[in-house]
Amino acid sequence: MSKLAITERYGKALGNGTEPQESPEWISDIDNPWLHGLFAPTTVEMSCDELEIEGEIPKDLVGGYFRNGTNPRFKPTNRYHWFDGDGMIYAIRFRDGKAVYQNKWIETKAFTMESEKGDAIWPGVLGPFDFNLPISPIKDTANTDLVFINNKLCGLWYESGAVYQLDPFTLETVGTEDFNGQLNVPLSAHSKVDPNSGDLIFFSYGDRKPYMRYGAVTPDNEVHITEVELPGPRRPHDVGVTENYSILHDFPIFHDESHFKKTGKRVPYFHPDVATRFGVIPRFGNNEDIKWFEFKPCYMLHVINCWEEGDWVVQVGCRTDNPNAVKPKAEDGDIAGMIAFLTLQANIYEWRMNTKTGETIERSINELNVEFPYINRHFMGRKNRYSYLQYIPYEAPATFDALVKFDIETGSFQRFDYGDGIFGSEAPFAPKPNAKDEDDGYVVTFVTDTNNWKSSCWIFDAKDIEKGPICKISIPHRLPAGFHTLWVDGKDLYSDL
Repeated sequence: MSKLAITERYGKALGNGTEPQESPEWISDIDNPWLHGLFAPTTVEMSCDELEIEGEIPKDLVGGYFRNGTNPRFKPTNRYHWFDGDGMIYAIRFRDGKAVYQNKWIETKAFTMESEKGDAIWPGVLGPFDFNLPISPIKDTANTDLVFINNKLCGLWYESGAVYQLDPFTLETVGTEDFNGQLNVPLSAHSKVDPNSGDLIFFSYGDRKPYMRYGAVTPDNEVHITEVELPGPRRPHDVGVTENYSILHDFPIFHDESHFKKTGKRVPYFHPDVATRFGVIPRFGNNEDIKWFEFKPCYMLHVINCWEEGDWVVQVGCRTDNPNAVKPKAEDGDIAGMIAFLTLQANIYEWRMNTKTGETIERSINELNVEFPYINRHFMGRKNRYSYLQYIPYEAPATFDALVKFDIETGSFQRFDYGDGIFGSEAPFAPKPNAKDEDDGYVVTFVTDTNNWKSSCWIFDAKDIEKGPICKISIPHRLPAGFHTLWVDGKDLYSDL
């Protein structure tokens, strides 16, 4: 795929051919859209408390906004996928109307080994996998998601890996978290902390039996784990959580095990003749306690929220009819499949499961192409009304060009477009202290302007995002596109509050 074709396809997301600063020199040798423009890695690590501010930071905005993402340090050894890059944390903490910004690589075991060598060691998820490499055939980067558990900030990897503990004030990698030696399995991204009980609910998946594990960790570090029986390897990405249950995902997207063994390449395919299954399990239940419910074939990356209504368990998420609907284009060369797969068509959808009768109901709520949802985390597992999502244009996959506040109850929404050539990040909700309403607070996001390659942090009034940001904070360097974010309330982040 030529650089001209890249620019024509992705336009503003790649700066219309202008390359950003602060990128490693080796990216100029690779014609891959996920190493250029908005996605180009940065070589900068920094900490800064003198930030240029437009407007005023609300004094009742207290806490930390943390974003994880993919930022390769060394030139890839094979075909590069956007998911392959080393983890990098970007953080901005707020208190007393002031802000402090920091960013730093996550120093995983693999990152340290490559740093010592001065070069890449592992191939990426596009394969072929090399089972002779140390640790694992591909690199655990901890680049995907973040959780705050027992006053510890931790980074997670979507392929299931170690839990990397980070210092929330320096972003230094402290080490791996195993909950007093009780956790002996990897954790996937999108493990969740119940804001009421403090329990960590997690899952993991892999290519060999057991294909899935599920578990929970209490605030006292008591670890519960059970193996989940599945027909074969699957590609779940998230887990649903209610007050008493968890919802496990078995989507009809999986790879051919024999092809994987023969070639070392894992190519997932969507099987439209196989039902989607959701397994409802008590929080501390075992495999025999799971009740499976079948629905129309589909796929989903991210859950918005789940809750219970009597005997019904309700799950709302961003549903894709067919993740293989967009066909690869020959001009995209050996990364054509990846580009096609990342062209999401995700709509807001609801599934209902009756744990007593086995009855199911499913319906579309809205056909906006939105993803990367965030809610007021204090409502996680309980019925809520609002979600804050990113609008994704079909012509530029993996880019976020508008913030959407969606009303699950009415199906209505507010939308704020970031602007021509400006792209946002997953935007967490930050509640005001002593908030009276679910949306009584702020929405925070990092944005990067591809017109000048400058980045900033924008703060919105959550009750009215359409009026635009009430404050803009300039970041001293360019931020590449990122993955998932986390808001940590001030009372949890600062010990003296």
